[in-house]
Amino acid sequence: MILGIIPARYASSRFPGKPLIDIKGISMIQRVYLQAKKSGSLDEVIVATDDERIKKHVEGFGGIAMMTKEDHPSGTDRCFEVLKKTGFAYQQVINIQGDEPFINPSQIDLLASVLKDEEVELATLVIPVDSHELLFSEGEVKVIVNSNMEALCFSRMAIPFLKNVDKREWHTRFKFLRHVGIYGYRADILGKITQLKPSSLEMAESLEQMRWLENGYKIKVAETNHDSHCIDTPEDVERILNYLGL
Repeated sequence: MILGIIPARYASSRFPGKPLIDIKGISMIQRVYLQAKKSGSLDEVIVATDDERIKKHVEGFGGIAMMTKEDHPSGTDRCFEVLKKTGFAYQQVINIQGDEPFINPSQIDLLASVLKDEEVELATLVIPVDSHELLFSEGEVKVIVNSNMEALCFSRMAIPFLKNVDKREWHTRFKFLRHVGIYGYRADILGKITQLKPSSLEMAESLEQMRWLENGYKIKVAETNHDSHCIDTPEDVERILNYLGL
C-alpha cells in the first residue's frame, strides 16, 4: 500500500501562510490535495501540517490532515511522523510538495510504479533541461545518474562540466537533467534516513538527498515530461497562472 503525504507548514520566511493562499477561488493546499487524489496509485492522501488553521481548512473541504511537530527540519521528517501515526500501515510513502498546486497526477503514478519494485529504497523524478537559463540557475537542482538510472549526485551547479564547449551551448550538447522535487520512500528506509545526521555535502548544497547518498542509500530516478511549478513567493502565483494560461 502507498501513502501520499503532503507536508504543509504555515510559517515561511518568503511567503507566510502559503498553503492557504487563494488561487482562482481554490486554496493552494486544496489544489495539491485534489491533484494527488486523481492519482490511481495512492491508497490514501494525508496533509501533514504544524498549524491548526491548515488542518481545519483541509478537513473543511473533506480532506484528511494530521498535526505534526513544528520543529521538523524537513518534509521527510514530517512524513515519517505521519507514517508512525498510521501504525506503519503502508509499505511505501510518496512525499508530494505542498507548494505545487498544478502537479500532474501522472507524475505521482510514475513514481509509484518505480516504488513497486521492493528492491527500490528511495525514488524521485527528473526532467531534461531545455535552456541555458535553467541549466545555470542555482534554484534548479541538477542530477547525474548511472546506467541503472540511480542518482550519483545532485547539485545546484551545472553537472557534468563540458570541457571545451561554450557554456551557452551546453544544454544542446548533452542531456542534462534537473530534479523534480517529489520523493518516494520504502517505509523501512524512511525510518532509517530520518535518523541520519546532517552530512557535509548536504550542508554545502542545502539538499537533504545528498545525506542519503553519502550514507550509501540508492535513489532510483525516473524521467518525466511534466514540469513542476513551485510557488515560493507571491509573484510566482501570477507568473505560473500566466504560463499555464489560467
